[in-house]
Amino acid sequence: MITTDKTAKELFHEVMANPQRVPFGFGRKAVLVNVDPQKAYTRTDLYKTAYETDPNQLDHVNRLARSFRQLGWPVVWTHVAFLDSAEDAGVWGTRTDTPDSLQNIKYGSERAEFDERAEIDPSDVVYTKRMPSAFFETPLQSLLVWHQVDTVIVTGGSTSGCIRATAVESLSRGYRTIVPMECVADKHESYHYANLTDLHLKYADVMPVADVLSWLESRSAERA
Repeated sequence: MITTDKTAKELFHEVMANPQRVPFGFGRKAVLVNVDPQKAYTRTDLYKTAYETDPNQLDHVNRLARSFRQLGWPVVWTHVAFLDSAEDAGVWGTRTDTPDSLQNIKYGSERAEFDERAEIDPSDVVYTKRMPSAFFETPLQSLLVWHQVDTVIVTGGSTSGCIRATAVESLSRGYRTIVPMECVADKHESYHYANLTDLHLKYADVMPVADVLSWLESRSAERA
C-alpha cells in the first residue's frame, strides 16, 4: 500500500490534473438525479446533521435542472423519510436513537422537507428513498429505461454516502456517470475529497459543473 503525507484534497487535485485518465464521457441523453437536498442535510442553521461544501451548491443544481427541462430531459429529486416506527430503516436505523438519528427523519417532518432553495418544478420526478442509492427500491431504473437515458448526472449529498452509492450503482447498471464537483457536499473535506478521488478513478467522471453546462448547451444548440 502506498503511503503519503498529502491531504485528501491534495490527492484529489493531483488525480484531476492527470491527463492520462481516460473519461467515460457523455452519452446521448442524460437524467439529472439530485440526491437528498433536504433540510436534514442542507440547513446547517437548523440541524447538526447538515453540511455545506460549496455555498452555491443549490444554485448550480438549479441551473442544471433548468437546462435539463429546456431539453425535455428528466429531472429527479430524492429525499429520505421513514415510518414513525422506523421499521423501514431496517438494520441501518439501529446504531443510534437520538432526535438526529437517520431513522428519525419521519414522513411529514421538517427534516424530510426539501430545502426551500431547491427549485422543484411540477414536471420533475420526486422519489422517497430509504437507503443510500437513489436506485434502491425506487422506480428510477424504470424511468431511465422509458426516457432512453444513457448518462446519469448526480448531485446532492453526502459525497461519501448517497452520492457514492448512487454513482457506483449507476455504473453497475451500465450508465455513463457524471459528478459535477461543485454540486456535491459532505460533512468533512477528507471524506469529500477522498470519495471524489475514488469515484473519478473508478466509477464516474468528476468534473466542474461548467463542463456539464457546456455539454447541455451544445445539445440544445444541436436541436435548434
